[in-house]
Amino acid sequence: MEKDSALLIVDVQNDFCPGGALGITGGDLIVLVLNRYIELFTAQGLPVFATRDWHPVETSHFQSFGGVWPVHCIQGTRGADFHPGLKLPPDAVIISKGMDPAKDDYSALHGVGQDGTPLPGLLRQRGVRKVYVGGLATDYCVKESVLEGIAQGFTMIYLADACQGVNLQQEDSEKAVAEMARAGAGRASLAELTAKG
Repeated sequence: MEKDSALLIVDVQNDFCPGGALGITGGDLIVLVLNRYIELFTAQGLPVFATRDWHPVETSHFQSFGGVWPVHCIQGTRGADFHPGLKLPPDAVIISKGMDPAKDDYSALHGVGQDGTPLPGLLRQRGVRKVYVGGLATDYCVKESVLEGIAQGFTMIYLADACQGVNLQQEDSEKAVAEMARAGAGRASLAELTAKG
C-alpha cells in the first residue's frame, strides 16, 4: 500500500455480531480477515483506526425514542465492546460516534478521537489520503463512511471480503456496494493487497 494509506475498521462490536442486541448474520465471520488486514497494515507502519458506536442511554437513534433501531452499543456496556477476537494493535486510534442524542451518525467521519478531534482531522494529521474500509455494516455505517470520505476528498477503498451487511431488504448490501462504486470508491480484497506487497 502507499505510505499515505490507513485501515479503517467500522463498528466491529459485540452488539452487531451474532448474539448481540442488533446481531448481523455472519458479522463475526469478518473478524479473522480483518485481523489479517491489521497485520498487513501494521507490518508496513500504516495507521489503524477503529470506530465504535458509543450511544447514550437516550437517543433518537433508538426505537424507544422515535428511531429505527433497538437499543444497542450503550456507552460502557459489553455490547459496545469490540468483538473479543478482533486483534487491534496497541496504537490503534479509537473513534467514538453516535454520542449526540439528536443524530444517527452512521458515518465514521462524524466520530471523534479521545481528544475530541474529528476523524477527518486525525487522518489529515497523519498524512492519510487513502482509506481502506472494512467492518459493519455494509449497507449502513460502512457505506456512509465511504461516501462521506469521498465527499471530504479522501480516496476510499471498500474491502469486499471484510464487510457484512444488515440487509433489512435482501439486496441492501448489493445496492450499497453499487452506490459506493458510483460515487468513486475503489474495491479491494486481501488477496489483491497481499499480492501487491
